[in-house]
Amino acid sequence: MLIRKFKLAVLAIFIALVVSACATQVQRVDVNKDIDLSGAWNDTDSRMVSEAMINDMLERPWFRNYTRKHNRQPSVIVGEIRNLSHEHINVATFIADIERAMINSGKINFVASSTERKEIRAERKDQDINASDATRKAMGQEMGADFMLQGSINTIIDMEGKTQLRYYQVDLTLISLADNRKVWLGQKKIKKLIKNSRLRF
Repeated sequence: MLIRKFKLAVLAIFIALVVSACATQVQRVDVNKDIDLSGAWNDTDSRMVSEAMINDMLERPWFRNYTRKHNRQPSVIVGEIRNLSHEHINVATFIADIERAMINSGKINFVASSTERKEIRAERKDQDINASDATRKAMGQEMGADFMLQGSINTIIDMEGKTQLRYYQVDLTLISLADNRKVWLGQKKIKKLIKNSRLRF
């Protein structure tokens, strides 16, 4: 009887250890800390690429030429950024990082996207009927964009055994809406060497 109780106690301890080992553990970390678990595109890549490319864009001759000629900041809208890579990339997050980098630069007037404009126009239409004259926002006063930013994200994957090389290439193009001229071409590359027993694409 004593031996049986002892075995049950040992079994209970073993089960408790197994359960605790399998339990999900959550740790809060600094959002600015660079963490790369799988080697796939992540928030750090998105932020670093967007900031580097927008900084480069604003240092090029097109910006100085435009501000000198028009005596004002250019207005930019972000168009389509295509994911042509091997993996799922949240392009919306990357676009948000690009928009943030442009707005925070203080050098660009940033125009709302077509989806955002539809909602704003609906609100303006509602104000025409319901808002007072003092607070109503009139139609036809929108700022038109001077340039549209478009681009793509591509990958090349090279693998041998348990080692994988991931190569990311982000291309952005700034196009003049007045005459379709490409005024800036930006490119940013990232290489990641990954060694893992369970590599995935």
